[in-house]
Amino acid sequence: MSWLATKRLLVTGGAGFLGKHVVKQLEKKACREIFVPRSKDYDLVDMQAVKRLYQDSKPDIVIHLAAVVGGIGANRENPGKFFYDNLMMGVQMMEQGRLFEIEKFVAIGTVCAYPKFTPVPFKEDDLWNGYPEETNAPYGLAKKMLLVQAQAYRQQYGFKAIYLLPVNLYGPEDNFDPRSSHVVPALIRKCVDAVESGEDKVVVWGTGQASREFLYVEDAAEAIVLATEKYDKPEPLNIGAGFEIKIKDLVTLVVELTGFRGEIVWDRTKPDGQPRRRLDVSKAKHEFGFEARVDFREGLKRTIEWYLGNKKKVTAL
Repeated sequence: MSWLATKRLLVTGGAGFLGKHVVKQLEKKACREIFVPRSKDYDLVDMQAVKRLYQDSKPDIVIHLAAVVGGIGANRENPGKFFYDNLMMGVQMMEQGRLFEIEKFVAIGTVCAYPKFTPVPFKEDDLWNGYPEETNAPYGLAKKMLLVQAQAYRQQYGFKAIYLLPVNLYGPEDNFDPRSSHVVPALIRKCVDAVESGEDKVVVWGTGQASREFLYVEDAAEAIVLATEKYDKPEPLNIGAGFEIKIKDLVTLVVELTGFRGEIVWDRTKPDGQPRRRLDVSKAKHEFGFEARVDFREGLKRTIEWYLGNKKKVTAL
């Protein structure tokens, strides 16, 4: 039995897309005391709410997943909110964790923290060698401050905090809202909806030349729980699948799997975002044996099937 099973765990964002899967992974480890706060009860941007959360949950370990996130469009429309909310949530959660003398804090960063022109594959050592891609820099930098805080607190207070850098996630229960979704659910929704309504074209942002790496959400959850169990160093750690695919090839794959027969129209007035993304994932394998297991094509099929089965519920929101 994992030593985690004896601990009280607080999982912020535990009711969200990634969080639900992290909670399931913890339950597989026989963890029974898992506190999942809801945003309507605890506004983590507010320090008093954060203090109350710690008082109510009395955690030994905190996994901080809560974030205000979205695709390129949402990042462009909300740079101030994405910066402030993510910064304040992280900073206050970690500071109160220190004051409550918790045993470990697991901070979840983002691939958006990497510089725009990071050499591929992205190595953890490259994290500070430039400014992030402009469309998501405020979000990426806010999350990056958690690494600074974690390292400073470890140095000064002996506070055990680790910082993980997951790549773009996808899978069942993802956010399919076209106003804020990331590229995989956005494409799936566009193609499925076009098939059902008989539309003959789908518009996709950018040129299709940018590349991305995608990690199935269950794999990401497994990695986070393994790191919580087994990783305790100040250096940041990539969590990914170790491959990249051009957006145009992703579109071809989604078109095939959804059965869309129409035309793809590229809206080149919209940004591509970061030119390339692929992580060096060797450190996670070395530190705690993590390797992504779900094949990308299989993961896409599962995600499409989930959307088809839950379309009414998703589109009603």
